[in-house]
Amino acid sequence: MTSPMTATVTPATATAVQAPAPMTPADLTPAPLDREAGYALLADLAGPVAAATLGGLDGLAPGFPDWIVTSLFGGTYQRPGLALRDRQVANLAALTALGGVEPQLADHVRNSLRIGLTREEITEVIVHLAPYVGVPKALAGLRVATATFAEVPPTEAPPAAADPTPVSPTPASPTPADPTPASPTEEDRA
Repeated sequence: MTSPMTATVTPATATAVQAPAPMTPADLTPAPLDREAGYALLADLAGPVAAATLGGLDGLAPGFPDWIVTSLFGGTYQRPGLALRDRQVANLAALTALGGVEPQLADHVRNSLRIGLTREEITEVIVHLAPYVGVPKALAGLRVATATFAEVPPTEAPPAAADPTPVSPTPASPTPADPTPASPTEEDRA
């Protein structure tokens, strides 16, 4: 006798599960890499800081910086679907959530300012993350933003960044009236 929990499968009752056909390069959407566009975008985003960082890294790991710029800024950033502004918001969120990547977060805070995000918008992105990534990571992100804001004059106008996806920027108001978050106190760090 067969229990209600077990069933006998016979060739007549088995359902054939078809394996998917193997993918070939012809089935895939091309992902072009544009090295020149990558370096141009990086220059617009990061300015002279990029050249210094890349030069030092190339001395340590030859070819690695070129691969990063070509695949990331000449590939991922060149994809349609997100404006450069949205990509920067995503970068701020991801780096804050990761934690332990303060130099990269500081670079993306600077880049965000250069493309027109305000100090208030950058601060709000990080504050918004607190319930999702935890208060300590949000506080660490705010400390990085505060230090970076102190390095960048609030009246510095961002250059026009080359963006493969047109951006309708929110009018930037980098004026002394922009709120800069106060440095967290010892009580905040607890």
